[in-house]
Amino acid sequence: MQPPPVHEPGIPDRLRSIELFDELTDEQHAWLTGVTGLRRLEDGEILFEDGAEATHFYVLSDGELIVTKLIDGRNEVLTRHSSHPTAADQHDDKPSVAHRFTGELPLLTDGGYVATATAVGPTTVLVYTKDAFLDILVRCAGVARMLLPVLAWRIKASEMQARNRATTMALGTLAAGLAHELNNPAAAMARVAQDLVPAVERLDRSAQRWGSTADAADREALAAAVRAAAEAPVPTVTDPVSAADAEDDLLGWAEERGCSRAAVLASALADQGLTTDWLDERLDGIRPESLAAALDHLSSLLETRVLTGELRAAAPRISTLVAATRDYANLDRAPEQTFAVTDGLEATLTMLRPKLAQVRVVRDYAPGLPPMTGYPTELNQVWTNLIDNAVDAMEGAGTLTLRVAREGACLTVEIGDTGTGIPADSLPRIFEPFYTTKDVGKGTGLGLHLSHRIVHQRHHGSITARSAPGDTRILVRVPLDGGGRRLDRTPGTAP
Repeated sequence: MQPPPVHEPGIPDRLRSIELFDELTDEQHAWLTGVTGLRRLEDGEILFEDGAEATHFYVLSDGELIVTKLIDGRNEVLTRHSSHPTAADQHDDKPSVAHRFTGELPLLTDGGYVATATAVGPTTVLVYTKDAFLDILVRCAGVARMLLPVLAWRIKASEMQARNRATTMALGTLAAGLAHELNNPAAAMARVAQDLVPAVERLDRSAQRWGSTADAADREALAAAVRAAAEAPVPTVTDPVSAADAEDDLLGWAEERGCSRAAVLASALADQGLTTDWLDERLDGIRPESLAAALDHLSSLLETRVLTGELRAAAPRISTLVAATRDYANLDRAPEQTFAVTDGLEATLTMLRPKLAQVRVVRDYAPGLPPMTGYPTELNQVWTNLIDNAVDAMEGAGTLTLRVAREGACLTVEIGDTGTGIPADSLPRIFEPFYTTKDVGKGTGLGLHLSHRIVHQRHHGSITARSAPGDTRILVRVPLDGGGRRLDRTPGTAP
């Protein structure tokens, strides 16, 4: 509960020292004095808190205020207000008068404070109730003329902060996803490289022993068995119990015939769905005295083949991830281009794969979708925000549905999830800046706002939401040609 403001005789002099009130007449000053309260803050005292109901408009008389917001568990500084700003305080083209007041935006929008303001050192503020603030705008045109440009600057500055923060978060998501995805193939390649050296040495020894033992018929029979093993189709259905029984049978069969690495041989053959009957048939032409050497050599051959197969699978996986990253970020490409929306969705899914481990992904892409013109990097940021929110809403497990279709001159992208849904009273506000339904510290309230801006202002499209428990859908509709003339271009310039 905030302490009530006090009224003091010195308020008229304070009003005349503040730039915001420079254009007031004596009559307006006299009226304003009557509705002005005063509040003194000690160092570290909070003027208002993020999320609290907005009740007052504040004008900084003396001292300094720091404005912060809890974002992803970090208390980030949004701006500072000082009664005596220095050149260093005039960052981002901040108007000097912007230092002298705060709290106007939530009063104008009937919302709550979107950040926390804290005193730095002894600070004095002038206090106005909501009704008094609205009366000021009506009675004092000079105040409105100064306040409105600052309000526009603050909205623009908050959007730039949102863009920069969302870009940083997207890069963090990209880096984390890429690192996670690269770990598996990279670890596989490292393990194979480590195992391949002794495997090749074993292959060399077994080849020498086999060469000194086998005759021409033996060699031909083993070569035929190796070819048959390579051509054997991989089982489409694997029953773990049956596979374990088959491996035990193969192990016993190989050990009885003197194979020194029977376990490796049994595992490799069982993985391919091969049995002791297959061995009996394929190795029937090998003499008994050569059979142990044949089995050792076959074991080394299959082991080496398995390792090189893993290496062949891991290397293209890394190339695929690099390509997906390039497609996601659209490196080395012009910002505006013609592209396939589904490529961006697929690249986003690849980047978010670690979060999708327990999520069933359903793709419903209409056939023959045409390419569109726009900013794929920015749309990828939209897809990232929407998919990431959907997975969070499902707490990491559920069904994510992506639908893409053509509607006349537009493409529609629908992203649906089976999460708990968005509360009905929150649904109209989800695209507002700093509004979030997530727990404190877990959401910035900027992702959907930035997505709204990218879709509306950059692509001249629309983004809407509807939600019920177990069925939330976000629908993005964008013109195929980018919406004609772009608002971000200077009139008369070429595209």
